[in-house]
Amino acid sequence: MTGRLKMTAQLVVLACVAGLLALLIWSVVHQQHAPHVGAQAPAFTLRNLDGAGKVSLASYRGKPVVLNFWASWCEPCKAEATVLERDWTSYRSRGVVFLGVDYHDLATDARRFVRAHALTFTMLQDGSGNVTGSYGISQVPETYVLNRQGRVIAHLAGPITDPSFAGEFRSALAKAVA
Repeated sequence: MTGRLKMTAQLVVLACVAGLLALLIWSVVHQQHAPHVGAQAPAFTLRNLDGAGKVSLASYRGKPVVLNFWASWCEPCKAEATVLERDWTSYRSRGVVFLGVDYHDLATDARRFVRAHALTFTMLQDGSGNVTGSYGISQVPETYVLNRQGRVIAHLAGPITDPSFAGEFRSALAKAVA
């Protein structure tokens, strides 16, 4: 290999490494993170899972909101579905709104899940993944509890049936309705 060819190859490799490094830095800087406790919850408008119109988070301002991200293929989601429905039935008379956001799922599978678990609270479909992205969702289930002003008062990155989250969820619900 001649000196000129070797130098050109080294420059090409160096340019590729620099490009990859720039791409890595860009992705870290632009990565969406979960809103922290005390932050305003990211606004969204999503289509109802049943296809009947759209729902905007802003329309629930003035009411506490439980925002649960789930998927039909998620085993812990199946376990917590009964608890969410029970709590929805218990807290709706106090003005608490429960919203389920389907995560990376086929709509038919999601609707089958809702029927199988007899879920009656509002279910939304995030087909594009934009909302799950704005909430930093990396796993399911994840649950946010929002106060009447739309601020995050709890973020539970795991099933609310897990003993480490159950007490925190109950405490957040009590705080939300206070």
